[in-house]
Amino acid sequence: MTSSEVRPDGQKSTLATWRTRILGGLAVIAVLVVAYFILAAFIPRWWAQRIAELVSGSFSKGIGWGLVYGGLFTAIPLFLMLLAALVWRRRAGKVIAGAAGGLAVIAAIPNLMTLSIVLGGNSAAHAGQRILDVDAPAFRGASLVGAIVALVVFLLVVFVVVRRGWRRKHPAEPVTSTPPSQSTAPVSPKLT
Repeated sequence: MTSSEVRPDGQKSTLATWRTRILGGLAVIAVLVVAYFILAAFIPRWWAQRIAELVSGSFSKGIGWGLVYGGLFTAIPLFLMLLAALVWRRRAGKVIAGAAGGLAVIAAIPNLMTLSIVLGGNSAAHAGQRILDVDAPAFRGASLVGAIVALVVFLLVVFVVVRRGWRRKHPAEPVTSTPPSQSTAPVSPKLT
């Protein structure tokens, strides 16, 4: 550090501080880009091989495991995000919401890896598609169906929660029914 970077009070200048921050940020970005390219070449093949070992070429196992993976790993992240939204404004809610959000991302990883195979355009994704076609038939389609079912269940739960909150904030006015009033007109005597 040169003498121009240190102020008389012994602290670093703001230029030196910002230069360090910028260089650190660029280093983090470079590491993330390299990690992305390494993982993009590795994850689709590896995940397809894990699923292929699990399914072993069976259509029924492919459908069963696809429904389980698609449903479970869609429902868990969605419900964790709902929890995060519900506790956000409560005491310590931001900590709980942050933890729930982090767990939601972790729980979504299996579906994200399957999605990297289905939507990926690189050679690893194409290799993963071929592996799933041969050794894990019906897994991708069943995974999609499971995710859709989980989404529908989640939307029903959200509807019930929102409706319950609406009814708490806006209670229905009690309906008072008045009994039929008796006529106040004098009864005329019967003439016989």
